[in-house]
Amino acid sequence: MTGRRRPAPARPRLRFGATWWGRAWIEALEQRARIDPNRLPRGRAYARSGAVGALTIAAGEVSAPVQGTRATPYAVRLRVREFSETEWDRTLGAITAQAGHAAALLDGELDPGIVAALTSAGVALLPAAGELGPACSCPDWANPCKHAAAVCYLVADRMDQDPFTIFHLRGRSRDQVLAGVRRRRAAERGGPASGARTAGPAADPGVEARGLFTRSQRATPASLPLPPPPPDRPGRPASPATEPPAGGPVREEDLLALAADAARRAFDLCHGRGDGGLDLSVDADLARVAAERVGRAGFDEFAKRAGVAPRRLMRQALAWRAGGAAALAVLDGAPWHPAPEAVDEGQAALSGLLGPVSRRGDRVTHRGAGVQLRYGPDGLWYLLRWRAGLWEVHDPPAADPQALMAAIAETARAG
Repeated sequence: MTGRRRPAPARPRLRFGATWWGRAWIEALEQRARIDPNRLPRGRAYARSGAVGALTIAAGEVSAPVQGTRATPYAVRLRVREFSETEWDRTLGAITAQAGHAAALLDGELDPGIVAALTSAGVALLPAAGELGPACSCPDWANPCKHAAAVCYLVADRMDQDPFTIFHLRGRSRDQVLAGVRRRRAAERGGPASGARTAGPAADPGVEARGLFTRSQRATPASLPLPPPPPDRPGRPASPATEPPAGGPVREEDLLALAADAARRAFDLCHGRGDGGLDLSVDADLARVAAERVGRAGFDEFAKRAGVAPRRLMRQALAWRAGGAAALAVLDGAPWHPAPEAVDEGQAALSGLLGPVSRRGDRVTHRGAGVQLRYGPDGLWYLLRWRAGLWEVHDPPAADPQALMAAIAETARAG
C-alpha cells in the first residue's frame, strides 16, 4: 500500500529471549499473565516483521508506535504494576541476603536463582495475572490485541540487552536498585556505603496544629517546624487510573506531558531557578512547550490540537529554543527605535560582511542574503533568516553583532 510509513523498526528477530531472564519474561507473558493466547502468535509475527517502532520504557509502563493496517501507527501502552515500598524492601533484602545475587547484579546481570529467592520473600518479580495492562488505540477488543502483544514480546529483547528493565518496570531505575543494594551491603558490614549520601538531619517532630491556632494561646511558640527541603529531582506523574474517553479532546499522553512539565517547573521554582514561566502569555507558553517537540514526530498534530497553524507554531518554537521569551518578543514585536549608536554596530558588522544593507529602527537587513539583525530591548542582537516568506530565529543572541557573522557567512555560502 503506497503512502504508508512504518515507524523505525527494531532489529527483526526470529526468536525472543536470548537470556534466561528474557525467556522468563516470555514464559510469564504466555503462562502466568493469563492474557488472550489467541493473539500471541499474531503478536510474535508483528514483532518479527519490524512493525513496532522504538520502545519507550518508564517506571510502570512501556509505550511504542505499531504500524497496523492504517497509514498512521497505533499507539500502544503496556502498564506493569509497580512494587510497593514494602515489596522493594523485601526485594533488596533478598538480593543482598545472598552474595551471588548481589555480585551478579552489580556486574549488570541477574543470577538464575533470584526469581526463586524473591518468591520465597513474597515478591513476584515477573508479572502475574492482572499485573499487565495492555492498551492500544486500534479498534480490536482483545486483551491484548496483536499490536500490544508485539510490544510485549519486544520487551524481552530490551531485557536481553539490559536486565534492569524488569526492575525499571517495577518502579526503580538501575541506579536506584544498585544504590539500594550497596547501602544494604554497607550496613551489613557496619560502614557507610561507598559514594552514598551522608544521613541528613533527623525529621522535625513538628508542633500540634491546635496548639498554634487555639484562641487561648497568645504567645508565639519558641520555634516553628522548618519547611521540608526541596526534592533533588522533579516528581514523576503517575498514570491515571482510567484513560480519558476515546475520541475526546484530551489524551492520556497529553495529561502526562503536562503533569511532567508542571513538575519540572515546580522543581525549578523550589531551587530558585527563575519564575517557572508563571508570567508567560498563552502564546509564549505554547511556544515553550512546542520547542520541546521540534524535530519529533507528531508536531503538526500537536499544532492542530492547539489550534495553531504548524508553520506559525514552528516559527515561534524555533525562536523560543534560540532565546526564550526575549527572542519570541523580538520575532513578533513591532520595530522600535533604540539609540542610533547601538544600531550602528549591527549595520557596520553586516555591511562589512555582505555589502550595503538597509536599516529601519532596530533592524538591519540584507535582502539578497536573506538575513537580518535585530537589536532587542535586552541589549542583545538576534539573527533572523528569511524562510518561505517569513523571518525566523534559529541562533542564540549575542551582545556583539560580530559574534553572529560566522553563522551569517555560512548562511550566505549555503544560499
